[in-house]
Amino acid sequence: MNFLAHIYLSGNNDLVTIGNFIADHIKGNQFSHFNSEIKLGIKLHREIDTFTDTHEITRISKRRLHKRYGLFAGIIIDIFYDHYLAKNWSDYSAMPLGIYVNSVYQLLTQQKQILPEKTLQMMPFMIQYNWLYNYQYKEGIKSVLNGMNRRTNNKGQIDLAIEDLYQLDEDFEKDFQLFFEDLRIFSHQKIKQLQQQNIQT
Repeated sequence: MNFLAHIYLSGNNDLVTIGNFIADHIKGNQFSHFNSEIKLGIKLHREIDTFTDTHEITRISKRRLHKRYGLFAGIIIDIFYDHYLAKNWSDYSAMPLGIYVNSVYQLLTQQKQILPEKTLQMMPFMIQYNWLYNYQYKEGIKSVLNGMNRRTNNKGQIDLAIEDLYQLDEDFEKDFQLFFEDLRIFSHQKIKQLQQQNIQT
């Protein structure tokens, strides 16, 4: 999953949210210096990624994509799923999306001192262009895909995936809705499990 889903699936715990958000910028087991809740968020992020990558519905979504994307198909589906989460946000949260994402930006800004360097480099662009809020719009997704295509030197022609999104919009949205219910249950259970492990250790 992409940024918005990872943040949402962290629940209401700020430190778990931070850990989940920064996990892609943490190598291996190099997070022993963080407190237990941030560590939990990092572990949760990795569990979510594994669950997502191996789920039959996400595999169906990947097969819907044009074959030209190759190994980038999973990244594209992660972005598409964030689009449908943002688009249908009121189905998953009583808090309006605009208020929610502003609270996330505020949290990250307040906790800058503990964020990895790569996260700090990315954050100004995320906030300036309001990525999390603009995921709900196809133009916002187009911008994200274009940016990823530039960063990967056009290796996967990721920018062209906006065509797939328009052409198979309903199919991808149904995939997301089915998958996300499973993921919400999984994440809720996994948080409890990781919290229990923290208590025992």
